[in-house]
Amino acid sequence: MAEPFFDHPILNSPYEYPKKHWELDETGQPTQKVIEQRRRAKFITPIPKPKKRKAAAQKGFVFDEGKGLSTKEQQYDPTSIINEVRGYVDTWRALPNPNQWQVTPETARLLKHWRSSNFGGVRPFFCQG
Repeated sequence: MAEPFFDHPILNSPYEYPKKHWELDETGQPTQKVIEQRRRAKFITPIPKPKKRKAAAQKGFVFDEGKGLSTKEQQYDPTSIINEVRGYVDTWRALPNPNQWQVTPETARLLKHWRSSNFGGVRPFFCQG
């Protein structure tokens, strides 16, 4: 049986805004369906299902060193912070006027160059521009 996710896992160019992603089910398994939007940040590792035994769902860890000082509800959640920052960066990238960017003149010059130049050699990745 063909599994497009594992045959062709990369859908986006490293030079452009991520526009689509593979859908994963609640257990992190690929559904073989492409979603036409950037995936929200979430710590998952899609792995093929085991062929012989049923895998138990992995539970999270509470890092309290056995002292009972921390609970699951108090754990640091970097994914919500990542998604929030992505929203701010998207808004900032959409500002058309370089005077609104609130960067130094030299940084504005570099950003304009990275965003508009036709690179013949090494191009900066999307995350660099």
